[in-house]
Amino acid sequence: MPVLEQHQLWTLNLEKRGHRESRLLENLNKIVLETNEQMPDSNLEDINRQLSDVAKRLEAAKHMAERVQQRELEAQQSTQLQANMECLKDEWAEFLKEQQRLKEEVDEEHAKAVEQLRTRYSEMKKDLTKFTPL
Repeated sequence: MPVLEQHQLWTLNLEKRGHRESRLLENLNKIVLETNEQMPDSNLEDINRQLSDVAKRLEAAKHMAERVQQRELEAQQSTQLQANMECLKDEWAEFLKEQQRLKEEVDEEHAKAVEQLRTRYSEMKKDLTKFTPL
């Protein structure tokens, strides 16, 4: 998946998270307003129950926010991992090109050395034929 698409997904997830958090805060605000309205008519037990409900919802919201943060971190790490992989692929391709260039250079030097040896042995063979009796 291209980095741009991942960035768009990440941005979309941020928008969704923002919307979820906004709804959650609106719900909490509604609960607080309801609690304030009921306060004069409620007894201490009702207040404790409502506060307990609010605490549970806050804990659930905290848990949800932690999950969203974890997913965002994983997405960022995935994006970084892909970027690193692309960099490594480029470096590997460059390394292979350099190895091919060096191979061609060594092959060329080898071909020259073989040709020099052929020439030299040919000359030595001619010299030997001069000294051999007929």
